[in-house]
Amino acid sequence: MPGLYLAGLVVSLVGVTVLDARFRLFFWRAPWRAAVVMVVGVAFFMVWDVAGVGAGIFFIGPQDLLTGVLLAPEVPLEELFFLLLLCYSTMDLVAFVRPLVQRSLERERP
Repeated sequence: MPGLYLAGLVVSLVGVTVLDARFRLFFWRAPWRAAVVMVVGVAFFMVWDVAGVGAGIFFIGPQDLLTGVLLAPEVPLEELFFLLLLCYSTMDLVAFVRPLVQRSLERERP
C-alpha cells in the first residue's frame, strides 16, 4: 500500500507537535531557536544520508510502503519526514527531561 509509511510518519509528527504544544517543550517555547535547531539537525542527517548512499551503505529496500518520490538517488521523500520526526522527538524529549534533571540535582545539593 504505497504511502502508508509516509502516513505513519505524518501521524507521528502530529502527535509530537501536540505534545510540544501542550507542554511548551520546543517550538512553543522558543520558535526561532527551535526552527534553527531543526534545520541544522535535518540538514546534518540529510548530508549524512547522501554520504552513506555515495559510499554504498544506504539504499532503498522494498518499496511497497513508500510513495516512490525520490529527493535524490536512493533518498525517498519519507526520509525527510523521518528525519523531521527524529529531530523533533529528540528535542521534545530533551526539553522534557532537562527540568527533571535540574530539580534532581538541586535536591542533592546540601
